[in-house]
Amino acid sequence: MTGAVVTRGRRLAAGLILALIGVVGFAAPPAHALDSVTTYAVAGAVDADGNLTVKATLTLDGAPAQVQQRFATTLMSGRDSQYVFTLSDISASVGGQAVTPAVTTDGDYQVVTIPTAGASGPVELGYKVKGAAVNVGKSETALNWRLLQGLSLPVKTFEAVIKAPGLFTSMDCYAGDPAAPGACLYYAGGTHDEPDPVFHDEGLGAGEVVGIVLRFKDATVKPNETVRHLWSLDGAFSTAPLPLGLAAGVALLGGLAYWLLHRRFGRDAVGAAQPSVLGSFTPVGAGQSTFSMVGEVRPGEVGTLADERVDPIDVTASVIDLAVRNHVRIEQLPRATQFAPTDWALTRRESSAALLPYEKSLLDAIAPASGVSRKLSELGPDLSAAVPTIQAELYDEVVRKGWFSARPDATRNKWARLGWIALVVAAAAAIALIALTPFGLLGLVLIGLAAGIGLLAQAMPSRTAKGSSALAGLGVLRGTLLTQPTDQLPTGREHAELAAVLPYAVVLGGADRWLDGLAAVNDETVDDSVELDWYHGPAGWQLSDLPDSLRNFIRAFTGTLVARN
Repeated sequence: MTGAVVTRGRRLAAGLILALIGVVGFAAPPAHALDSVTTYAVAGAVDADGNLTVKATLTLDGAPAQVQQRFATTLMSGRDSQYVFTLSDISASVGGQAVTPAVTTDGDYQVVTIPTAGASGPVELGYKVKGAAVNVGKSETALNWRLLQGLSLPVKTFEAVIKAPGLFTSMDCYAGDPAAPGACLYYAGGTHDEPDPVFHDEGLGAGEVVGIVLRFKDATVKPNETVRHLWSLDGAFSTAPLPLGLAAGVALLGGLAYWLLHRRFGRDAVGAAQPSVLGSFTPVGAGQSTFSMVGEVRPGEVGTLADERVDPIDVTASVIDLAVRNHVRIEQLPRATQFAPTDWALTRRESSAALLPYEKSLLDAIAPASGVSRKLSELGPDLSAAVPTIQAELYDEVVRKGWFSARPDATRNKWARLGWIALVVAAAAAIALIALTPFGLLGLVLIGLAAGIGLLAQAMPSRTAKGSSALAGLGVLRGTLLTQPTDQLPTGREHAELAAVLPYAVVLGGADRWLDGLAAVNDETVDDSVELDWYHGPAGWQLSDLPDSLRNFIRAFTGTLVARN
């Protein structure tokens, strides 16, 4: 091991100039000497665990009331972390007599104040440092500590000797301004003459530093650093391999979990290869056919099966279906003025035909008593109160038909609650990850996955095999309603057959062409305003007005449902 010697030329040159001035006799009148430290001598030892023990002996020039030294307890390591040093076993003596130093904390500094007023003799300061031995890779430990720092007095001469449990691999020494120190005047060691590292510097101002760096194999001196991570945006959302890889891995696993959950709970059951027949046109003669639904499937149920939700249009189509089936009559009222909105009266009719629970609730809400008319514009409060019951009973009906294993709304609500709970937990976890760790990306992934549960809830529930088959049948029925001729119906029953199709067309599409078909069949012997048994118009109303009138009714009734809250 070779020694190392570094000389600061400028300092030596300045010293020679001052000496020369003294020799040639340019003497100034004597002045009062400022308090200073003639010699700051350090005897230190680092043990195998990386702990550094320091004993500093200060020879004073003058009689200061106290000597104070500020030790930095942190050192930045990169942009978002710092090493933390712990000082312990702090002791002091003045002139060989032990004194009690005042030890205080000032932010990231530990301040040691030694009272010296009226005392003579050297001042000794002892302490132990933990955390100055840091891992620098390649199985090496670097001991980096400022033996002189934050002293309240200038130092004429600094020297230090450090004992170590084994050979060091390299050494360095820096001194001067804490913000931009240079090289020490002299440091050497690892030679036959000087086996221990020694350090020397001169002419240091108050607050200036002398720091040493010794490198050892970690088998000789183990690292004992304590690293404190500081929060920063870059640090919180680190793209280092571990945080980035973990976030990507969790995202992939979460995506796989969503796929499995949707496959298990959200995807319709398979196995129904053929669509079931829900409705069809049956030929009854040359160029004539009649429409019928299989199993008393109602328009509202068709709409609920199609999108798993009871929508306003499903309820509106159910009202039209009740009218067509002679449970209620829809009557368009004359306008009070030219610019007044159109209103309709709904009148309950006597009928012995059976009603499903949701149909009875709907009928009671719009026309509670037989023969009594109620205006659509006045239905808001009663309809608003009845809609939750109507929806619940309609959901029950599609379950009873075997299209769903559980009520779609209940299933969605359960998954939505789970999504909200997951979102709250994920948000809390993300806040902790972002605030305390570099795994902020993982926190964002967790929030995204939790939000995904809420989105997944909207795809719930899955249809049963019977429901899947019925849904496929709806596709066939919709195609039929969009293509079936509207003028090939039994003579004399055109209005009844066309009206029977209309509620289903309102839900599935193609309602305009069936309305046009209704308007095209006109019995000239009957007043148009009462030609349809289930829909009446005001005086002067023509059957050709039916498409626009019924479209307006659909919009008005649906709007009443939407605006109920």
